[in-house]
Amino acid sequence: MTQVNFYDNVDDALLKFAVIIAKADGKWVYCKHKERDTYENPGGHREEGETILDAAKRELMEETGALEFIIKPVCAYSVMGKTRVNESGEESFGMLYYAEITKFSGQLDSEMEKVVLFDEIPENQTYPFIQPKLIEEAKRRGFLRKYY
Repeated sequence: MTQVNFYDNVDDALLKFAVIIAKADGKWVYCKHKERDTYENPGGHREEGETILDAAKRELMEETGALEFIIKPVCAYSVMGKTRVNESGEESFGMLYYAEITKFSGQLDSEMEKVVLFDEIPENQTYPFIQPKLIEEAKRRGFLRKYY
């Protein structure tokens, strides 16, 4: 069973990854990985010496080709339970962001095959026990008011 917890603050050293809920022209921005038939929010792991915000910006640019965007922190969160990226199942922490993308390069510098803009949140999600909870939390915190 996967459990997702939300926090206003956690120790920065615990933050291992960043996930970005993104919109462009009023549409949901999702990525399709080259090796999967599902859709996921842009995001990824923090590199050594990188701030969590810099990790979020880098992942957003690499995975979506975003050139111009506004990005804001939503909250910290953790996932407990075994997932594709967490085989131990121990609690792992990340930072959730919201971004409005205004310009794309049209090129991807990542493992993503393509970026798809959706009118509605896709049902076929890579992390179905995590992604909807992140969106609900961003909505609860007022980041998605104009889209719901």
